[in-house]
Amino acid sequence: MPERPAGGAEAEDAVPSPGRVYLVGAGPGDPGLLTARALELIAQADTILYDRLIPAQALDGARVDAELLYVGKEGGGEAVPQEQTQALLVARAGEGKQVVRLKGGDPFVFGRGGEEALALREAGILYEVVPGVTAGVAAAAYAGIPVTHRGVASAVALVTGHEDPDKPETALDWPALAAFPGTLVFYMGIRQLPNIAESLIAAGRPASEPAAVVERGTLPAQRTVTATLATIARQASGAGVKPPSITVVGPVAELAGEMAWRSPGPLSGRTVAVTRARAQASGLARRLGELGASVIEAPTIRIKSLPGDPLDPSLYDLLCLTSPNGVGYLFERLHAGGRDARALAHARVAAIGPGTARALREHGVVADVVPERFVAEALVEALSELPVKHALVARAKEARDVLPDALRARGAEVDVLALYETVAEPLSARALAGARAADYITFTSSSTVRFFLQAVGENPALSPSTRIVSIGPVTSETLREHGIEPHVEAESHDIEGVLDALVTDALTSSPCVTDTHE
Repeated sequence: MPERPAGGAEAEDAVPSPGRVYLVGAGPGDPGLLTARALELIAQADTILYDRLIPAQALDGARVDAELLYVGKEGGGEAVPQEQTQALLVARAGEGKQVVRLKGGDPFVFGRGGEEALALREAGILYEVVPGVTAGVAAAAYAGIPVTHRGVASAVALVTGHEDPDKPETALDWPALAAFPGTLVFYMGIRQLPNIAESLIAAGRPASEPAAVVERGTLPAQRTVTATLATIARQASGAGVKPPSITVVGPVAELAGEMAWRSPGPLSGRTVAVTRARAQASGLARRLGELGASVIEAPTIRIKSLPGDPLDPSLYDLLCLTSPNGVGYLFERLHAGGRDARALAHARVAAIGPGTARALREHGVVADVVPERFVAEALVEALSELPVKHALVARAKEARDVLPDALRARGAEVDVLALYETVAEPLSARALAGARAADYITFTSSSTVRFFLQAVGENPALSPSTRIVSIGPVTSETLREHGIEPHVEAESHDIEGVLDALVTDALTSSPCVTDTHE
């Protein structure tokens, strides 16, 4: 069967552009709720236009050369006009590009996806709609509220709490909503909550009916405020609830206290900025989210492979790897020469730490030497009794020379193979503002320090309460060279050590965010 133009019907006169637009729902916030199709399209896209409320890690899988355009809107704040967004979609697809319009939740549930689809069809642009998990169902579920429940609610209505301000009068039928025999879920209505509650009660909805507001649903900082319809606006205001939030009205809201299943983690209520390269940040961001932190991705560096000839490891009796990145690029060189892990069988392999050793194991190689401390000096010490004639140190271009110099001092011939380099990643104004206001900024290498300070200028202008977290002594020394004293240094100089240090520090000061019930 021949393919029909996306969007349902064949345009009679329009000649479709070679490009295509994908209207993709990114889900309500938890990156684990991104669909497989969404991840696939993000990885393939030439251009991604993304909203404010997409998951923090949604763009991790984007191509390095992909064009990323922020077109978000924030109530009472900065907003990219809808007409401009639609014009960008048409223009980029008209250039033959594969364009992903990445929207929070579902593109056709209060996401203005319908308007964008119509604009694309009018312009003769092929498009595809990729549904996402909508917040009205997911945020309620994460709060322990089933929007339908046998014997309690057999229907659910999804209602906007924020209508078009240019409309002469409301399109909501309050008497019909008040009489609706099921659960009402209001989106984007936290500022209008007093009016919503008053309108429902005036139209006949019982003032004593259970109600709940779920703030930042599915995100680490999620919290729930429960009350009655008559008191929910006052309770939410008193708790300082802010957007994004949904409001659930109906008997099922009472189940939040009984069926809540998410416990606040030790980093709940904390924001943590991650400055490492986007491709490496996802694992750390995921673990931080599991611990309850809100993650701000502010990648200041990008890892760039360096060209080189295929590698012949038979020349060496010792191979030293100083990072997981180096392991990946080393095996790229091996594969380029038609070799695999068997080519390393005759040599001893040393890894600077457990992360590097873990990366080696993923390629079928068990490191012979892994020091207890994860710095070059410790690796030199661990190799002190090992006879070495010809060593290969595979590393980043800008790495310190502690290891090769020490091996040469022992009489070994040493080749240094620069497999990759770290280059500056432009930091968006939005990411920079978030990092400056964060509770913690994490630095996992000297290069993240240098490029972060390069991005912010001589005066970082951090919040007085922001605490600086360093992965280890080398990174801490780089911070001090730039006049910044780290507040926290990981004892174990790897990501696990950073997480342990953050939790220990957070538990000594900040209270956790908890649910509020009347």
